[in-house]
Amino acid sequence: MLTAFARAFQTPDLRKKLLFTLGIVVVFRFGQHVPVPGVSFQNVQQCVEEADAAGAGSGLFGLVNMFSGGALLQLTIFALGIMPYITASIILQLLVVVIPRLEALKKEGQSGQAKITQYTRYLTMALAVLQATGLVATARSGTLFPQCTVRNDIIPDDSIFTTVVMVIALTSATALIMWMGELITDRGIGNGMSMLMFVSIAAGFPGSLWQIKQQGSLADGWIEFGVVVACGLAMVGLVVFVELAQRRIPVQYAKRMIGRRSYGGTSTYIPLKVNQAGVIPVIFASSLLYIPQLLVQFAGTDSGGWTDWVQRYFTGGDHPYYIVTYFLLIVFFAFFYVAITFNPEDVAENMKKYGGFIPGIRAGRPTVEYLSYVLNRITWPGSLYLGLIALVPTVALVMFNAQQDFPFGGTSILIIVGVGLETVRQIESQLHQRNYEGFLR
Repeated sequence: MLTAFARAFQTPDLRKKLLFTLGIVVVFRFGQHVPVPGVSFQNVQQCVEEADAAGAGSGLFGLVNMFSGGALLQLTIFALGIMPYITASIILQLLVVVIPRLEALKKEGQSGQAKITQYTRYLTMALAVLQATGLVATARSGTLFPQCTVRNDIIPDDSIFTTVVMVIALTSATALIMWMGELITDRGIGNGMSMLMFVSIAAGFPGSLWQIKQQGSLADGWIEFGVVVACGLAMVGLVVFVELAQRRIPVQYAKRMIGRRSYGGTSTYIPLKVNQAGVIPVIFASSLLYIPQLLVQFAGTDSGGWTDWVQRYFTGGDHPYYIVTYFLLIVFFAFFYVAITFNPEDVAENMKKYGGFIPGIRAGRPTVEYLSYVLNRITWPGSLYLGLIALVPTVALVMFNAQQDFPFGGTSILIIVGVGLETVRQIESQLHQRNYEGFLR
């Protein structure tokens, strides 16, 4: 991987793309430290320090805070991060299966995909307005830092003008992030949104690791620090191994004579990844389990009844009920997402249209049944792998007394490894386009 980056910097075109991507990343990180107008920066810092000292972590807003690179709890202009865009993209992917008009647009090719991208932008801005309003209301009510002594003074001015200015600032910053991500996609290296997500998550690693070292008790915390780093490297190796694992279904194309030329007769394969769903099931399950906690926050802890039950079993994150529910939701969403993103009937139809077939399997319905059978078999280990990886932060909470933003959590490792592998793959493919020595030897 390091060799690929070194060769990339020696190529003028790739060097420009890498430097352009690095410049956008620097601007992005700078925006994550600029406070929102109307926020008391000193009070926010005091609440963050009190939360860290109490070991409260980021609690309910841990997932969003991780995707924003810690900007959410700092109440900076990039506090929403890329979560509105991620949510909008997931919603559009689900709607493509449900709404025939969107499904027709998807089949139109590049022009249809451009329209779907435009709809994603509109939905992103709408979600950004809603999330910005909710964040301002949460910060003003003191729910963002429930144990802070100055939680009610985070936003000193409660006028409508200040609220409107804060919502506009947060929404405009989300539009800026979306634009920067598209710039990286067009003029840089890799997928822009994935790259910004990678930067946001990786930015929290040094601080989280150092915090584990400071909280440790064995040899001034260095033993705990070393154990966590060793476990993290082992997890990265496991994730790389599973993410690259795939089941290759051979496909043979019949030879056809058109005029005097012969077409077809080639062999290829359909790559089915073991983790076909990626990190989406973990995000779905985490978001769904945040809903009862969010309802408790707004209903009040002294409401009694169902709020006490939710607090007892689904707030801490380390109760067996929570762990089992989280694991089962990940498995369910893995099968659900694979079912809506990979349609065996469409694959079988396209193969039949171009004269392709799986050796030993008849074209048509038998091919659909075979693809469904193989997909279900490889989805089972993929979903169990996702569930086990996602439970690592819970184990860390018990063993190391870590916080909710444990650096080597399942979601963060999956995203970092996935984006890193895809970026390196794109760099190597562009190097092969500019350097043919490896093919001519």
